[in-house]
Amino acid sequence: MLSLLAASGGAADPIYWSDLGLSPYLFEIGSFQLRFYSLAYLIGVMFAYWHLSKMIKTPGAPMAQRHADDLFFYCTLGVILGGRLGYAAFYTGGETGIPSAFTDFSGDGFISWKLLRLWDGGMAFHGGVMGVLAAIAWVSIRGKLSFLRVCDFIAVNVPMGMLLGRLANFNNGELWGRATDVPWGMIFPDARAGEIVRHPSQLYQAGLEGFVLLIVLLVLFWKTKARYRPGMLVGIFTLGIGIARFVNEFFREPDAQLADFAARTGLSMGQWLTIPLILIGLIVTIYAVTRKPVGTGAASPAAT
Repeated sequence: MLSLLAASGGAADPIYWSDLGLSPYLFEIGSFQLRFYSLAYLIGVMFAYWHLSKMIKTPGAPMAQRHADDLFFYCTLGVILGGRLGYAAFYTGGETGIPSAFTDFSGDGFISWKLLRLWDGGMAFHGGVMGVLAAIAWVSIRGKLSFLRVCDFIAVNVPMGMLLGRLANFNNGELWGRATDVPWGMIFPDARAGEIVRHPSQLYQAGLEGFVLLIVLLVLFWKTKARYRPGMLVGIFTLGIGIARFVNEFFREPDAQLADFAARTGLSMGQWLTIPLILIGLIVTIYAVTRKPVGTGAASPAAT
């Protein structure tokens, strides 16, 4: 992929996404398609469970394997429900003031309600975050665990899902960027995109919100003592994802139904929703730096 982009970098002709030979699904059997977007969620969750199971074996871990098992279930549920409800609430404007996802029953097939048609697309990161936080709070209260330290351990694993999800968006030719004249600009097949050269903003997001943040958090967890400072890892994650999303939104085309909102306010909906993340991430990181480390000895009672 990179060699293709590099080779096309100095060419006069734009890169056509359709020439890359990508498909939104891995295979299909009859009417069933195994879509890469679904695989992104599946692999992201499986990685998180596998890596979290390794993380909690470190000295002073705030939870045991049984808690990780509970988190695997509830966080997956939180991502799906929170992500979908967040998208429906913030990204599907309706003429009556009620988001259209809640009132649209025009879909074809067995399920017509737009809110439940996840295969049609539409998941919001901010909603997913709220769902995961609710899941962590539930497991922490039930297991009498440190909410902040559990958040630290979960946060390290989230960027992998972000990386895979954005690569799936690119693979689907969706969520393309704004018009540009950069050499690596692309023309996407979606009729709404038109014959306009655009930023492959999905790759920018995969890089900053996914790959870069994943490497930073993995290094901090495994090579430093950041995991012993409650709030440090989740604070850096929140601050990092907020800044990365805010910057990337300058290159991403606003959702069609929110284009007027972006033009009117000067920022996209994603940027407005990201500003609180940046502030919260900064506050939590400062809090973590100013507190004494904990759990640096043997495993805590909660991890037995």
